[in-house]
Amino acid sequence: MMNRKKFRNNKPTQNGHKSKRFKSDKPDPFFDGDSKRRRKIDDENDDDSIKSSDSDEYDDRNVAAVDDGGQSEEEETAAEKRKRVAEAYLEKMRAASRREEEDGDEVDERGGKEDGDRDSLVARMLQAQQLEDSGRVRRLIASRVKDPRKTEGFRVLVKHRQSVTAVVLSEDDSKGFSASKDGYIVQWDVDTGKTETYVWPSEEVLKSHGAKDPQGRAKKRSKHILALAVSSDGRYLASGGFDRHIHLWDTHTREHIQAFPGHKGPVSCLTFRQGTSELFSGSYDRTIKIWNAEDRSYITTLFGHQSDVLTIDCLRKERVLTVGRDRTMHLWKVPEESQLVFRAPASSLECCCFINNDEFLSGSDDGSVEHWSVLRKKPLHIMKNAHPLLAPNTLDVKPNGDLLNGSKGNQLYDVPEKLGTSASSWVSSVAVCRGSDLAASGAGNGVVRLWQIEDDAKGVQPLFELPLAGYVNSLAFAKSGKFLVAGVGKEPRLGRWGSLPAARHGVALHPLQLS
Repeated sequence: MMNRKKFRNNKPTQNGHKSKRFKSDKPDPFFDGDSKRRRKIDDENDDDSIKSSDSDEYDDRNVAAVDDGGQSEEEETAAEKRKRVAEAYLEKMRAASRREEEDGDEVDERGGKEDGDRDSLVARMLQAQQLEDSGRVRRLIASRVKDPRKTEGFRVLVKHRQSVTAVVLSEDDSKGFSASKDGYIVQWDVDTGKTETYVWPSEEVLKSHGAKDPQGRAKKRSKHILALAVSSDGRYLASGGFDRHIHLWDTHTREHIQAFPGHKGPVSCLTFRQGTSELFSGSYDRTIKIWNAEDRSYITTLFGHQSDVLTIDCLRKERVLTVGRDRTMHLWKVPEESQLVFRAPASSLECCCFINNDEFLSGSDDGSVEHWSVLRKKPLHIMKNAHPLLAPNTLDVKPNGDLLNGSKGNQLYDVPEKLGTSASSWVSSVAVCRGSDLAASGAGNGVVRLWQIEDDAKGVQPLFELPLAGYVNSLAFAKSGKFLVAGVGKEPRLGRWGSLPAARHGVALHPLQLS
């Protein structure tokens, strides 16, 4: 049996006290209209279990505007909001179905399918998507990836002045976000490469948004960023770094809107729970904190790691995967208030990501990639020497200058002459194309490696090597599997113990052609 631990659950209120309702001879219509919801919330607070907090369950709690006649407009209830969102999503799916009809040949005499047939197709599409999101069905993409030698290889999409520490993509894969050690946050268009920069506000504005004074010996606030995360609806971008705060940004205006203090060490990793505004943060203070970006509120803290938390990941369920410098990986089951602890065989884990709700990948400082399952406390498979140090000029080159492993010798990112110390073989990032069998891992040895995850936990097989010089500090797949982006730099994400002068700071994109 795997180690199961109870984590402490602290839920302090934001203000530290409850508002009082004073008695009056005449009833106030504001309180009377909201009494049912208040009783419901009180009943939920009395329950000891942690409730699910999907985004569609958060209702607007602003007071309704009063019209000229003195009557207040009714607020939209949670059920009405869910119905409205569902109807909008169904209409979106119907539009996608109509576009497929226009591209196909199967039409009736009136120029399209019957409404009943179209709704049946939408129902099948929704069912297939639900199975993929839940992890019960895996898209077979890896076997369809064409030989990368026929593509252009990695190309620079965005340039940075210092090493890129984080790269994330929006839900529709149209926009990307990247950050570097100098605090430079960039929003960019995937197709055109057009960039827009996020500007840090003044210290006074940061304090008005909730930021605290610099702690410790620091006299000036550090802008060094270690992590980024974007919400599923694309409204919020979260950043974290050495100043021990989580900063919340509006992606439409690119303005700073909130700062969350609370961590006692640098914020090393961030992730949003899919489909919600629930934000998870990991820190060097060995804790994981949960926040709500929509309500701008703190929820709770998870305890269990004995050293720095390095990487975090979350899917749609209320489960969080983390790795730390204590050589352990924790799977947190938030509603059950429990955790599963997985221990690395003989190395320190550096990164992790979900494959589905029951399987996940990790990367180690010995150059290995591990495949895990919730059913075993040890790895199912270990791909040793996944990113070995390469001697100079050991890549096989054909007479025309093409590299046999998938790129050209005259690309912007050439394999450097010298690949540095053993730190270059540390697996610093892993990523999985959501709901599929395609994965990737990156290190500092000059290549990004693609993997195929076999069904029924049979193993992980190597596919291709994509040359890319520099420390690959972050990886992100497009949801469609049509491209892969990498954040690279001359230095590792969490330190400066290695340097690769031949590398360039920036975001590189590699197209993936599917058969």
